[in-house]
Amino acid sequence: QVQLVESGGGLVQPGGSLRLSCAASGFTLDYYAIGWFRQAPGKEREGVSCISSSDSSAYYADSVKGRFTISRDNAKNTVYLQMNSLKPEDTAVYYCAADLAALPEGCSDYDPLYDYWGQGTQVTVSS
Repeated sequence: QVQLVESGGGLVQPGGSLRLSCAASGFTLDYYAIGWFRQAPGKEREGVSCISSSDSSAYYADSVKGRFTISRDNAKNTVYLQMNSLKPEDTAVYYCAADLAALPEGCSDYDPLYDYWGQGTQVTVSS
C-alpha cells in the first residue's frame, strides 16, 4: 500500500524549532520530488518547500526562507523539514506530497502536480 506519513508536529513556543518527517512506504522516494504544504484554518493550502528527486535543488516560500530547511535521506525513504525560528503564523497542518513527473532537477509548489499525499501533522506555534 502506497503511503506517506508525516510526523514531528506539535506545540512549540515562538522562536522554537521542530523537525517534520515524511516517511514513505509501499514505494521508493528516490524518483519523486517531494513537497511540503501547509493549510491554516480558513486559508487555502500553500506550498512551503520542495526538493528535487536528484537532491540538486530546493524551493522555499518567501515566508519561510532562511528559517526552514528541506532535506532527504533516500536510504531511509524519508524527507525532512527543519523549521527554526517558528512564528505564530506558521501554525497550520503540514502535509508532504510526492510528485513522480517532476524533472530530476526540479520541483514545484503547484499542488495539483503531486500524486501522493500524507494525512498531515499539526504544528502550533503559541506562547
